[in-house]
Amino acid sequence: MTEVEKMRSSRLTDMAVPEIQERFAHAKALLARMGGMSTYEDGYRKLLEELVPGIPETSIICPPFHCDHGDGIKLGEHVFVNANCTFLDGGYITIGAHTLIGPCVQIYTPHHPMDYLERRGSKEYAYPVTIGEDCWIGGGAIICPGVTIGSRCVIGAGSVVTKDIPDDCVAVGNPARIIRKQA
Repeated sequence: MTEVEKMRSSRLTDMAVPEIQERFAHAKALLARMGGMSTYEDGYRKLLEELVPGIPETSIICPPFHCDHGDGIKLGEHVFVNANCTFLDGGYITIGAHTLIGPCVQIYTPHHPMDYLERRGSKEYAYPVTIGEDCWIGGGAIICPGVTIGSRCVIGAGSVVTKDIPDDCVAVGNPARIIRKQA
């Protein structure tokens, strides 16, 4: 199993190996080119499609944007990702159709070993994050590794989501807690 395959299947992965480092370099080069562009400029869409293969034509990611790989991001139709978002996509980040992601949202999949001696090395885990359809993730929210947010949820601005949120809920705070179930 390659280190990329380990990473994508939530196994301890050596992030220092050349195949991972080349992926980082490729994504960072594309992001640097995209960072100075607007979504309306010629060439922006082509770079975005190279960074996030299979992104639907109806979905957009506004620059500046930051990610580790790009190809770990899977978006449904009509997804809007506002400016200054960071998606650390060692594990897959899947976002359902018609979901709105506010500015400065951070989605993390990496998880470092808890033992400090192990943490000194170059190995880490990556746990997928899934966000359902028709969600609204408020600006500045942080979604932690391994979290699933159900469909039709609203996550309040600045919230830190550390645990799964079921369908049709409004969750706010740090850590995010459900304050209302929507009808």
